[in-house]
Amino acid sequence: MKKLLKVLLLLITIGAVYFYLTIYPKLDIVSGFSAKSVASHLFIAGRSQKQTEAEDNDVKSIRLAKNKVNLKEKSVTSSAFGLKKRKAVYKEGLGAILLPHGKENEAITIPTPNRNSKLNEKPFPYGDAKQKDTVFANIDYKKLEKTVLNAFDKKGESKKRTRAVLVIYKDQIIAEHYKNGFDKNSILLGWSMTKSITSAVIGLLEKQGKVHLNQTHLFKEWEKDNRKNISLKNLLNMNSGLAWDESYDKISDVTKMLFLAEDMPSVQLHKKLVGKPNESWNYSSGTTNLLSAFIKKQFKTEQEYLDFWYRELIDKIGMHSMIIEPDFKGNLVGSSYGWATVRDWAKFGLLYLHNGNWKGEQILNKSWVDFTKKPTNTSNGRYGGHFWLNAGGIYPDVPRDLFSCNGYQGQRVFIIPSKNLVVVKFGLVEGKNFAVNSFLREIVESIK
Repeated sequence: MKKLLKVLLLLITIGAVYFYLTIYPKLDIVSGFSAKSVASHLFIAGRSQKQTEAEDNDVKSIRLAKNKVNLKEKSVTSSAFGLKKRKAVYKEGLGAILLPHGKENEAITIPTPNRNSKLNEKPFPYGDAKQKDTVFANIDYKKLEKTVLNAFDKKGESKKRTRAVLVIYKDQIIAEHYKNGFDKNSILLGWSMTKSITSAVIGLLEKQGKVHLNQTHLFKEWEKDNRKNISLKNLLNMNSGLAWDESYDKISDVTKMLFLAEDMPSVQLHKKLVGKPNESWNYSSGTTNLLSAFIKKQFKTEQEYLDFWYRELIDKIGMHSMIIEPDFKGNLVGSSYGWATVRDWAKFGLLYLHNGNWKGEQILNKSWVDFTKKPTNTSNGRYGGHFWLNAGGIYPDVPRDLFSCNGYQGQRVFIIPSKNLVVVKFGLVEGKNFAVNSFLREIVESIK
């Protein structure tokens, strides 16, 4: 009996040590992710706690979290095993903000962005009215419909997990389909597609002559070392040489930034130079949030900084459903937290399809769009200026001029200039569970 008790005690001790060393350190991130996700989906997208937990929080470790919603306060408090409680609070016009430890009761003082949400009565995409139906003789609509429907799971399946597909040809919606429970008014998280929005905002500043691609000495914290030589172009190309670990299945730079840091840009700001600028491509969400801080530096007030994104880009092209959430310090999380309807995400794609021109107004310089499509050195043709590319042939059966906004779990805005196409796809999986190459190939083949 004593021997059995010793064995049990040893097993309990081993289990406790394992929990403390491997699971306990992750609980802050687990509960942070869960609180933020439930709050955003509930108060921005209008989806239920149950649906969010079953679908958007259906990630291995995140399932450990338990969430408590306070509708009066518009907050969500989450914990795992009753430990490491985290709280996210929703503020109208800003979104859900994850509160740092020890500041759960502090007031959020970030100003609300001024918006121009007046609906435009012109037909989609340049307005909010129903588009003028056009039938194109060169489109095989049956093949197109079959391709789009095939992107979704059949009844009883849960493999592709697609939520929405929208295909626009020559500014006309030629195919649009949603999973049950979603429609054209559903607001969806683009995750890293937001990076391309951040790039566009810098493009606006460039057009106004306030910044230029080759400028260096970007932050005073870099003046005492070689980081002062990093250019704005290097950051946009993810080719700065700064250290960064973009791993989502462990405690890493990106998970600590998104779910622990109250001032997200500071995480990348204080990283060391481990490579040579323009020769060290490394995808980094930290870099994008650093760019958001760089944008902020161009304005005298926080209000001006927040308003600029919406006034000069988002609302100007009618993306009225879009909201980009800030961190606790008021930095817009340009790496990850952009929300909008599928149709509004498509409008952003159309802006780039038309080389920065929107209904006759040159919002971005064509040269800026050309820059975003130019392959970054050492990226093997995969990446440009905060857009992903097909220049290296990652999709072998799709035109090489394709470029795209890409987000976690397969959120995509594909732009194919040679085919006059914008294709938007939202879902919950990517990689081997969704064959992007054949999906796009068949859409392109449906247009003769």
